[in-house]
Amino acid sequence: MELLKLAALDPEDLTIISAHLQDAILRAGDLTYLAAEHRFVLCVRRFDWSAGPGEPPRRRLAGVHFERVLGVRTRGIAPGRHADATLSLLAVTFEPGDAPSGAVTLVFAGGAAIRLEVECVEVRLKDLGPVWEAQERPAHDPQGPTQDPALQDPALQDPKLQDPARNAPA
Repeated sequence: MELLKLAALDPEDLTIISAHLQDAILRAGDLTYLAAEHRFVLCVRRFDWSAGPGEPPRRRLAGVHFERVLGVRTRGIAPGRHADATLSLLAVTFEPGDAPSGAVTLVFAGGAAIRLEVECVEVRLKDLGPVWEAQERPAHDPQGPTQDPALQDPALQDPKLQDPARNAPA
């Protein structure tokens, strides 16, 4: 299968990226806000929803970056203090402000969220290459991300996938 490479320049495009990122897993330390560049970057292990019914479930390493970011607020996430905390991304949403600005929210299992104040929607998602078989399809537990079996994915133990600096995002 080809590597996925997508861009979103409006809220409708963002829904497509959100669908591809649904059930992606990452560590809090895989999140970076580059304030001087107005960029927010994350490295995820996204669930590959394109696998057919007879194929085993799989995950792919992907980089995501949001451009024109003016500010970042978090709820339930402390990347600097709990870099190894595992997060399960449920959705990426957009709330319009004074056009074309607004807020992009990354919604995680367990009630955690990241809100990006943006000048406009400008997001890129790119698969970075590695693909591996997942233990099972994602399951959602409203009690929190640590109950999701996908969070026990062996790829989270692979050292070459742990350092997003070694795998430059899209």
